[in-house]
Amino acid sequence: MRKIVVLAAAAAALLVTACNTIEGAGRDVSAAGKAVAGAARDAKN
Repeated sequence: MRKIVVLAAAAAALLVTACNTIEGAGRDVSAAGKAVAGAARDAKN
């Protein structure tokens, strides 16, 4: 579980640095949050 969270955070950091606008950063952070939430749901089951 911890590996998944760390990988998701690293991916989010890379996506945010690649954004050119605040709106794009918001979308990237939202997508990363959804990925982490999905991984947490999968790990729970």
